Amino acid sequence: LEQMLKAVSRCMDRRLNERMQYAMKRDYQRHNTSEIIGGSEKTRQLKQLITQFAPSRASVLVEGESGTGKELVARGIHQASGRTGPFVPINCGAIAPELLESELFGHTSGAFTGAKKSREGLFRVANGGTLFLDEIGEMPLSMQASLLRVLEQRTIRPVGSEREISIDVRIVAATNRNLQEEVNQGNFRSDLYYRLNVLKIEV
Repeated sequence: LEQMLKAVSRCMDRRLNERMQYAMKRDYQRHNTSEIIGGSEKTRQLKQLITQFAPSRASVLVEGESGTGKELVARGIHQASGRTGPFVPINCGAIAPELLESELFGHTSGAFTGAKKSREGLFRVANGGTLFLDEIGEMPLSMQASLLRVLEQRTIRPVGSEREISIDVRIVAATNRNLQEEVNQGNFRSDLYYRLNVLKIEV
């Protein structure tokens, strides 16, 4: 078990390092609203919403079917916002629930078996920029409570730490689910839904 946990920790370190390098080197000027192609009225309205929402610090919820360009919309919001930090995407449904907290918030040395050194989470990587939470509807309820706390207090606490760290991160979340229905069914926290659904774009 200990060897398995060590292997998982090494994998997490490697993945985070790759994400950090990708985020810091990305020329995000390539990802602006000009990449949203089309001359239809719906496309024009979409670009208008991106431009309108970009300057705000408020969270944005992007809803739409898979393959409709939700991440492109999120990148467009980030690019038009003028924020100097990176655009950092994470697919909430692609990471094991037991690893998601450390992935987002980081951990201290010795926080769990195999954690031989401290590690920054994606919130700190995205500081000054935008964190794109793709497939937010897949996030476990336990993590939803932690995310709500971050949105309310604008601080994070790495796993194993008692220290609160202030952050300046714009949240853009996306889902292919109807989150209002997920709330009604008890699968998604209503308070988190309203925190994320300050500004909404449907694609």
